[in-house]
Amino acid sequence: MTDDLSADILAVIDDAQRAAGTDDDRQQLDEIRARLTGPLRLAIAGKVKAGKSTLLNALLGEELAPTDAGECTQIVTWYSLDDRPHATLFPIEGEPRERPYDRDGGALQVDLGGLQPSDVDHLEVGWPTSRLRELTILDTPGIASISADVSARTQRVLAADDGRVPVADAILYLLRHTHSSDIRFLESFHDDELAHGTPMNAIGVLSRADEIGSCRLDSMEVAERVAKRYEAEPRLHRLCPVIVPVNGLLGHTATTLREAEYALLAAIAHAPVDEVSELLLTADRFASTPSGLPVTELEREHLLGRLGLYGVRLSVELIRSGVVSTSSELSTELTERSGLNRLRAILVRQFEARSRVLKAYSAVAALTDLLRSGNFEPGLQARLEEIGAGAHEFQEIRLLSDLRSGGITLKPERTEQLDRLLGGSGHGPTSRLGLPEDAGEDDVRQAALAALSSWQGFANHPLTSRPAQLAARVATRTLEGLLAG
Repeated sequence: MTDDLSADILAVIDDAQRAAGTDDDRQQLDEIRARLTGPLRLAIAGKVKAGKSTLLNALLGEELAPTDAGECTQIVTWYSLDDRPHATLFPIEGEPRERPYDRDGGALQVDLGGLQPSDVDHLEVGWPTSRLRELTILDTPGIASISADVSARTQRVLAADDGRVPVADAILYLLRHTHSSDIRFLESFHDDELAHGTPMNAIGVLSRADEIGSCRLDSMEVAERVAKRYEAEPRLHRLCPVIVPVNGLLGHTATTLREAEYALLAAIAHAPVDEVSELLLTADRFASTPSGLPVTELEREHLLGRLGLYGVRLSVELIRSGVVSTSSELSTELTERSGLNRLRAILVRQFEARSRVLKAYSAVAALTDLLRSGNFEPGLQARLEEIGAGAHEFQEIRLLSDLRSGGITLKPERTEQLDRLLGGSGHGPTSRLGLPEDAGEDDVRQAALAALSSWQGFANHPLTSRPAQLAARVATRTLEGLLAG
């Protein structure tokens, strides 16, 4: 989002504040301003037991979100940056109030003060960590839950139902295997209208990816192939064009690996190969079979809980083969192989780099809903509609949505080029132009000039359809912006 676009939206908010006749309208305008100027709101969603809280902990680098089936996992919980740790409860009825919490089991357990989860709208956890500087992360209850009320809570918060704008600007959706409920949920988060989702605000995560390959050492490679197949499925690609295999448990443990745990893994790696191989055949055998190894059954059960069977097998192999020889080296290797580093890079590329556009999109949608309430003069709504129609960034979003939904038909090569140029694979110049990330300025300029000439020629060709001409003009403006720097 350009500074001009941000300033235009803020100017409408300022004028609406002066014209607001009720405290409720003023409060909503304050919330819209905070949404525009604050961190991007990223929701982590998926079915029950998809590994949402585990992945959140991995992204934060510490254990905050509970992963058991306790009452707090039935409540939408916001994690945001704050100078001091605190937990604030927002009841459905009544005023927000700060609540005590404990970390006896590692994760935060918030005291609900006698309320049932159904009585709580959401929790907000403030935490001093640099990982939350650019993102506010929303951990949501599982969809398709046994409890319809719990599942509906996530739907209400994230889906654009009844004309409401989703609370989240973007979504990290965890899949284990694609299911009709996954497709329905993603469709509810997307719409071609400005008031709802965008085609570039969803990333799919093939969670617990090691289980896809039966915890074999090549499990992540198998999961990568499955993710590519999912990406190629037309209906899913339109809703969630990027799918990343991630082992959240391994990623979280890798970032918090202890020296004592490395020592236990090293002891197993240096034990007789046949005995270790026999133990590692199954999780039950590893955890409970008596052996002559200098590692007790209780210690093996601990390792299994921290790393999973795949993580234990991989760690033992890395130590035994000499790839790693210290706990820090093992931590680095496991983090990379878990898929966590790749996911973080994609989060930066897909969301943080374009967070201003996504936040502006959400702010305009929320402001449109408020101004349509009838409590404001029509001129404000007209100004906002002009902003939404004229902003090039929003034109890119609409065109990308039309392109992926089949609203515009181009030859496959043109479709691929336009998808990439509109930011479908990343927001930076090299991503848009299909160049290596380390491409020099001259390479970027030459590629942009060549693409500009191509799209201008396509727009002016007498056989180009009217919709394709309009698409080419948006592409031309994007390229002109890249060249202008």
